[in-house]
Amino acid sequence: MSELIKVEQRDGVVWVTLNRPEKKNAITQQMYLDLAHTLEQAERDSSVAAIVLQGAGDNFSAGNDLYDFLAMEELDESAPPFEFLFTLSRLSVPVIASVDGVAIGIGTTILLHCDFVVATEQAKFALPFIHLGLVPEAGSSQLLPLLCGHLRAAELLLLGDTIDATTALNYGLLTKVVAQEQLTGATRDIATALASKPVAGLRTTKRLLKQPSEAVADRISREAKLFIRALGSDEAREAIAQTLHKKKQSS
Repeated sequence: MSELIKVEQRDGVVWVTLNRPEKKNAITQQMYLDLAHTLEQAERDSSVAAIVLQGAGDNFSAGNDLYDFLAMEELDESAPPFEFLFTLSRLSVPVIASVDGVAIGIGTTILLHCDFVVATEQAKFALPFIHLGLVPEAGSSQLLPLLCGHLRAAELLLLGDTIDATTALNYGLLTKVVAQEQLTGATRDIATALASKPVAGLRTTKRLLKQPSEAVADRISREAKLFIRALGSDEAREAIAQTLHKKKQSS
């Protein structure tokens, strides 16, 4: 297990922390593998009532580490990001996301697979795939319209604009918004409440809740094929290169 993913299990709850604060918890291929492994272990452990996903420092996640992503020699549906997404989408364990700061790209699409999302007033959300010449992932092209309607989903995916926590709450993407100093406590309250319930009942109920969207795995697969094709295009390469150049200039 990489030090970039911290895992702590206590009282029926697995706390998973993206531990790369100096990079705003941008996710590397190894981190995706570690995340998938951690989720699989939690799913197999019948004592686990909840999983908490959080970021170290003042941010949830800036999304994919673009340098690491572009360095991949081969990208297909068995690649670490998609392995993680398939695993996350199939969990029967309730998942709580605890979000502060930025949640960009997969940092936001992860939330669509969570059962509770607690965010701070400072949290910002963005799906900038269109700016990079890419397409949505994580089943977001299906899940987002279901959550907030076609028009709002189009706004987020076709314009790629950033929204604040109040807007995200109004769009139905969040469970609640709290002050920054209340984030850990509010997250813990939900985790503790879940851990007090019969685990088998929790997992069965979540499976029932997810039944209408069981084809999400199929959508992730379709998006993955299109994402891989888009990533190999000249348009995407140029857009990503420009983004990285701007980052270098601003750092």
